[in-house]
Amino acid sequence: MKLASLKEGGRDGTLVVVSRDLAWCRDADGIAPTLQAALDDWERTAPRLRNIYESLNAGERSETRPFDVLRCHSPLPRAYQWLDGSGYINHIELVRKARGADMPPSAYADPIVYQGGSDSFLGPRGVIRGDESWGIDFEAEVAVIMGDVRQGASREEAAREIRLLMLVNDVSLRNLIPPELAKGFGFVISKPASAFSPVAITPDELGDAWRDNKIHLPLLVHVNGKLFGKPNAGVDVTFDFSHIVAHVASTRELEAGSIVGSGTVSNKQGGLWGSAIDNGGVGYCCIAELRMLETLEGGQALTSYLRHGDVVRIEMLDGAGRSLFGAIEQRVRALEI
Repeated sequence: MKLASLKEGGRDGTLVVVSRDLAWCRDADGIAPTLQAALDDWERTAPRLRNIYESLNAGERSETRPFDVLRCHSPLPRAYQWLDGSGYINHIELVRKARGADMPPSAYADPIVYQGGSDSFLGPRGVIRGDESWGIDFEAEVAVIMGDVRQGASREEAAREIRLLMLVNDVSLRNLIPPELAKGFGFVISKPASAFSPVAITPDELGDAWRDNKIHLPLLVHVNGKLFGKPNAGVDVTFDFSHIVAHVASTRELEAGSIVGSGTVSNKQGGLWGSAIDNGGVGYCCIAELRMLETLEGGQALTSYLRHGDVVRIEMLDGAGRSLFGAIEQRVRALEI
């Protein structure tokens, strides 16, 4: 099942069911006005939403309309909670090395998780605004939307509460991170609003590509139309979603609608630092990793962070080459004062 929120109604948008081919949608009138409302009563709403989904895929066009990504909010335009984990230790090692920070030994036993701002997300075509001196970077990830998770839940219980999957651009301002973290608290100004894919999907949409609480498909990243990365989201995973969620739930509940990210997808590619697309590798899901490789190999980073006018596209395709979530496509613009 595929669900989206259109920029209609109030702040939380209007929930629609989207056909598998992302061509058509139908309002969820009478079932749930918003995605959060559907998640709050999932046992009742999910079967009814699925009935609409099946009718869309069967060709029923009554009360439907073309699905337009330009009209989309994030599936959850705002959420009770947005947590991002460290599912791919290769990425954590690289970015920490880039800023001269050591890896804590515990990072290999338990996930590192930060709590990001969730009062407002960018839509899948939302503009990234900022000063180039901030070091604007994208971070392509996958994420889950959870049902209610009790405190102390096991990994098996956490896995059962995974309701929906999305793609994420967890924007980072690299040059603002070191001085902010040096204060001893955490990311705030160096982590602006994230953007999510137009559509959130139930795990069964992935078939065999969803197993062990991981998506076993490449995550495609293009910058200005050129392929930048295609690492497989199911490869080199240190902590899967069940592990990240259970870790967070060890001391508190997670409420329905909480979003949990995988961390930046990153493959080792036969060596510690990986390989760029131009070298025949699978590339990267952020610029910071490529810059670190350039520094290790040549003594300095050559690739700049994002510039005004640059366009980042993040997408995942099924085995037949069809878009699963729709694409995140964002342009970088100067900050408007």
